[in-house]
Amino acid sequence: MTRQKIIIDADPGVDDAAAILMALASPEVDVLGLTIVAGNVPLRDTVVNACKIVGLSGRHDVPVHAGAAGPLVRDQVYGKYARIGAFDDALVKAGDVGPSDEHAVHFIVHSAREAVRSGEKITICAIGPMTNIALALIQHPDVASGIRQIVSMGGAFTALGHRTPWAEFNIYADPHAAEIVYCSGVPIVIMPLDMTFQALFTSEHFGQFRDGGEAGNALFNLLSAFDRSDIKRFGRPGGPIHDATTIAWLIRPDLFSGREAFVGVQVTGLTMGYTYADFYGKMDRSPNATVITDVNEAGFIALLIERIARYGRGGLGSTVQGG
Repeated sequence: MTRQKIIIDADPGVDDAAAILMALASPEVDVLGLTIVAGNVPLRDTVVNACKIVGLSGRHDVPVHAGAAGPLVRDQVYGKYARIGAFDDALVKAGDVGPSDEHAVHFIVHSAREAVRSGEKITICAIGPMTNIALALIQHPDVASGIRQIVSMGGAFTALGHRTPWAEFNIYADPHAAEIVYCSGVPIVIMPLDMTFQALFTSEHFGQFRDGGEAGNALFNLLSAFDRSDIKRFGRPGGPIHDATTIAWLIRPDLFSGREAFVGVQVTGLTMGYTYADFYGKMDRSPNATVITDVNEAGFIALLIERIARYGRGGLGSTVQGG
C-alpha cells in the first residue's frame, strides 16, 4: 500500500480534533505534520489544542507548527463556539507535546520542495482558514509544484452559510486566502456544507467514540460539550463533523461523489466570504476544483467510529506510524 503524505492545516476546534485523530489512526496516510492557524479560536489556543490532540494520539513523531495569527486582509473573526478556547483539561487532558520552533509556513515550503526532490508530492488537508497555505504560495510560488492536491473543508453553494447567511466559516474568516489558493493552479478538492450537512452524528454515535480509549473519550467530551443538532435546518436529529470528511475522502473516496467546477470567492462587500461554483460553464472558465456533492452517510459515520476505536486497542504510539 502506497501511503499518501499529508500535511493537516487546521484551527482546532472540535471538528478538527476528530479529523486529526482519524488521520493519525489511519495507515493509508502519512501525516508529516500539523500546521496551525487562528480560526475557531485565537492562535495561542489552536496551538494548545493541536498539541493536546497529538499527545492523546500517542503520535509524538508528528510535529505541531504554529502559523498565522490572523487573516491576510480582513478583520479577525472567530468561530461560533470560540468561548471554548483552549480545551479544558477536564475535557482533554494535558499532555507533554509542545509546538515546534519552525513556523507553519516554512514547514509547508520545505515539505513541498522536498516533495519535488523526492518525486512524491504531498497533499494538504485544509480544515481551517487557508492563511498559512496562501502565504506559502504567495511568498514561494515554486512550492505549488510539490503539492499534489489541496483537500479543503470550506464553502457553501446550495446550502448557503452557517457563520453568516451566505458564507461558511473557514472561507469567511479569510476569503482572500481562499481566493489565492483557488487560483493557484494546484488541484483543489472542496468539501462544502452542501455535502457535510448530509452526514449527521447523533448522541448515540458520540457514545461509540468512547471505545477509543483516552482519545475517544476526549472526542466524546468535546462533541458533547454543546448541542450540535439543528432540527429546524436539518429536519432530523444530529449534527455534522465537517472536517473529518477530508480525511475520509483520502481513505475511502468511494464513499463520495462530486463534480468539477470553477469556484471563486467574494472578497469584498456585504457578502464577503460567499463562494460560487460554476457547474454549468456560464463563466467560460476552466474548472479549478472538484466539488464534493454527496456522501454515503452510513459509510462515513462507520469509518470515523472505526478509526477512533483503534485508540482503544492498546494505543497508537509513535512506533506505529499512521495506525
